[in-house]
Amino acid sequence: MLPQHPPAQPRQDAGAPPEPNVLPTQAVDNIEMPLPSSPQAFFLGSLLTLAVLAAVYVASSIILPVVLAFVLRLILQPAVHLLERIGLPRAVGALLAILLVVGALVGFVAALSLPAATWAEKLPEGLPRLEAHLVVLKRPIDALQKVIQQAEHVTDAPGKKEPTVSVRRDLGLTAVLFAGTRAVLDGLFTTVLVLYFLLVAGEIFLRRIVEVLPNFADKRQAVDISQQIEADISAYLLTITIMNAAVGVATGVAMYLCGLGDPLLWGAAAFLLNYVPILGPLFGTVIFLLAGMLSFDSLWWALLPPALYFGIHLAEGETLTPMLLARRFTLNPVLVILSLVFWFWMWGVPGAILAVPMLAILKIVSDRVRPLKALGHVLEG
Repeated sequence: MLPQHPPAQPRQDAGAPPEPNVLPTQAVDNIEMPLPSSPQAFFLGSLLTLAVLAAVYVASSIILPVVLAFVLRLILQPAVHLLERIGLPRAVGALLAILLVVGALVGFVAALSLPAATWAEKLPEGLPRLEAHLVVLKRPIDALQKVIQQAEHVTDAPGKKEPTVSVRRDLGLTAVLFAGTRAVLDGLFTTVLVLYFLLVAGEIFLRRIVEVLPNFADKRQAVDISQQIEADISAYLLTITIMNAAVGVATGVAMYLCGLGDPLLWGAAAFLLNYVPILGPLFGTVIFLLAGMLSFDSLWWALLPPALYFGIHLAEGETLTPMLLARRFTLNPVLVILSLVFWFWMWGVPGAILAVPMLAILKIVSDRVRPLKALGHVLEG
């Protein structure tokens, strides 16, 4: 049996310095986070970002339904694939999935209309009770009003004021409600239309984009980014929806047990508010505090509904959901708050709901595009 010799080591001159450890190319790409070194490139990129945001703000009535349709496609695409496997044509499966979602939404609104109307009728009766609970805040509010009035007197310029003529056009409550309802219906119609064709087209849109890319590396990167976005965002939205449903059920049961009544209404409110991280639960706590004050004579008993709701949200938002989503991605909480505020200012409540998915998509793209790796590192939680 021949003896085994160790592999020959490369010869090195005595006077030559030792060769540095060479890392694999992938490891170097993961470590290096290049920043734009040219001021001109940074300036042009900033101008492009501002121009895109301005266009998004001005054309929100068109862009918002399209973005919402792309996000909903990530949720409904697995259902369409499942219907296609059992033999339904893709067009029929997409139509069936959309009809199920629209039907569930209509039934949800119809089920909530009766308890909401009941609470609207009970509101005038509960106002004296609410005033009695808030009497402790009367003195601070009066003091604040006096300070504001004194500040207004100080800032008023002496001398004769010129008369101001203002023309006020009051459209009335009916016209305002009609205009708002029409805008919502137009947005829903655009969303449903774009969503249907996105589901029917399937992967054609991505395939055409991949075909026009110049080399194989770019094609592979585009497919990888698309698959990662679809997998991560679909898992995120599905997980959030399940957890929000659990929060809604737990809140409804808790409100029923503490005597607040209408568990379906309060469960639905908790379910919807939980789609907006941090700000939604804070707003929900205020709602449950007001509902408790309107319903109970004792102030301590009135604090029970918001305490129960806050405890349920704390158990879900600080333990269960982070544990389920930590393997997918984590986001910087400061940037999440800034994103919520910014997109709420841009698009209102739908913008606040879409803020976290859009931030997650930006992080997925930044982690896989080398010039944007620094941005992806900043977005990391």
